[in-house]
Amino acid sequence: MSIIKFIVSKTFLKQILLAVVAVIVLCFIMLKWLNVSTNHGKFETVPDLTGKSIEVAELELKTNKLVMQIQDSANYNPDYPKFSVIEQEPIAGTKVKENRKIYITLNPSGYRKVKVPNLLESTLRQARPTLEALGFKVGKLSYEDNIGKDIVLKMQHKGRLIQEGDLLPKTSVIDLVLGNGVRP
Repeated sequence: MSIIKFIVSKTFLKQILLAVVAVIVLCFIMLKWLNVSTNHGKFETVPDLTGKSIEVAELELKTNKLVMQIQDSANYNPDYPKFSVIEQEPIAGTKVKENRKIYITLNPSGYRKVKVPNLLESTLRQARPTLEALGFKVGKLSYEDNIGKDIVLKMQHKGRLIQEGDLLPKTSVIDLVLGNGVRP
């Protein structure tokens, strides 16, 4: 029997037709199963959690059949209460499937602590950008008799003398005592 006779035979055509019908039925069953198992067309709306406490955010997500995942604490933002949500992913109003994880970023309890650098014997011109780069603010400048003009002699925070390596919250104000260029 030649290949051409076999391809046009009734047996071969019946088998091809049977295979096509089986594939169509299998695809139909698969699509129906996917619609049921993935809740096709059923969505939950992500609530706006910004500024809310962890407890309130978790309660809102549970009522919407969503799962909270705390991603990290960011840098302290004074515009929001401590331990409140400052960021979320996906954003509010997004349509998602139920049991979807909503990643939230929390506001820490305060600014993180930063080590005070060694600025003694350096100039004001060097000290100011160093402090600002670390997140500190340069406060009051006072002068004492010293031959070095604008040389840092002491560093103070809230009237207390501070040394290299002391830990202060970021954005703390550091007052500098400088030399005025006059011999003592």
